[in-house]
Amino acid sequence: MAEPPLPGPGPGWWPAVRERLPVWVQARCGVEPRAVAAVGMVLALAVGFAAQQYWSGRPRPVTAPAVLAPAPPPAPPPVPGAGPGGPGGRIVVDVGGKVRDPGVRRLPGGSRVEDALAAAGGVRPGTDTTGLNRARLLVDGEQVLVGVTPQPAPGGVASGGGSGSGPLSLGSATAEQLDGLPGVGPVLARHIVEFRAARGGFRAVEDLRQVDGIGERRFAELRKLVRL
Repeated sequence: MAEPPLPGPGPGWWPAVRERLPVWVQARCGVEPRAVAAVGMVLALAVGFAAQQYWSGRPRPVTAPAVLAPAPPPAPPPVPGAGPGGPGGRIVVDVGGKVRDPGVRRLPGGSRVEDALAAAGGVRPGTDTTGLNRARLLVDGEQVLVGVTPQPAPGGVASGGGSGSGPLSLGSATAEQLDGLPGVGPVLARHIVEFRAARGGFRAVEDLRQVDGIGERRFAELRKLVRL
């Protein structure tokens, strides 16, 4: 008896075809197309999720932070007692007496008596420098005398702020010369020199009242012993 012909394609062709297949083939092909599509969709979602996790977890280049240059060091504070200088912070002093090369010397601001002596070639051998303070700060326009006593100028006024019979010049006297005034010690003499350097000089003898350590009584003793 002849087998009936296979049905042509149509809405119900898949069940008819599956019935004619072997049992093991029917078991393999028993999955419905919708189930296949669902499984395919799940697999596609899984692949997409895995790709997203890989992309987010990939190593990324890290930019190193910019290295900031160190800030410049602060400017050093001015040296107390250093006199006002010219361009570049320089001072001018007159070095005289028993030095190898006396004369006017231009030194950096903040220089000391020792620097002035070195600029003048040093002290001559055998000179007594017992009363000379080599560590004292210099002020602009002062005179440094080594081993000699300033001579009074004509009229009885001491020249160069010396300690002669006339009044002592507040504008050019050194700390050592001021120390020789009655009632003025090394500390007060230094205060007078620092006050002169800070104010650019004395404008009147009465300015001594503003110096730390000089009261009315001491000023009354000094006013006839000093001048501008």
